Amino acid sequence: MARIKVPRKSTAMDMTAMCDVAFLLLTFFILTAKLRQEDPLHVDVPPSTTVIPLPDDNVATLSVGKGKIFFGIEGTAVREALLDEMGKKYNIPFTAAEKKRFSVIPTFGVPIAQLQQYIALDEEKRKAFPQSGIPVDTTINNELTSWIYEARLVTKSLNNKDLRFAIKGDAREEYPAYKKVVDVLQKQAINKFDLITSLKTK
Repeated sequence: MARIKVPRKSTAMDMTAMCDVAFLLLTFFILTAKLRQEDPLHVDVPPSTTVIPLPDDNVATLSVGKGKIFFGIEGTAVREALLDEMGKKYNIPFTAAEKKRFSVIPTFGVPIAQLQQYIALDEEKRKAFPQSGIPVDTTINNELTSWIYEARLVTKSLNNKDLRFAIKGDAREEYPAYKKVVDVLQKQAINKFDLITSLKTK
């Protein structure tokens, strides 16, 4: 009796579930990713072998380079409240729209007298705006002290946490520029701060 040949069939796998999972993960990462905005002050940070990541919130960054000092702080609500307090201190009536626009500016380096003009610009024009840095030279017009002090108060009030500070300095910058920043911090009893560096292999 002849043996019955069973027809061979190729194996088939349903990839629908795998594609669904892949697209869900892709969508999740795209929607939750934090876009890195270009810094207005290009800083070539020195290398280091220490790997201690900065937190995502409750941190202020002081960028030093080309003889200028820029200030940045994390959190849109913190930025809005900070601008409100600085407006009260310097008698500048910032509108609700200006506070909203300021809340999405991560770093800036203009005197407070030019801040309304800077906020009114769109993102592309802000890149071309000549930022002279935050004044820190004299005791009469040391705006950096005010920004740091008010930022600490606002962060404590909104988040109930102490504000951390990080200095991001250019490797070619002279020591006196850093000393100005450190002096401002130490006058407010801030003796602990981070230094932002690039990663160097051991």
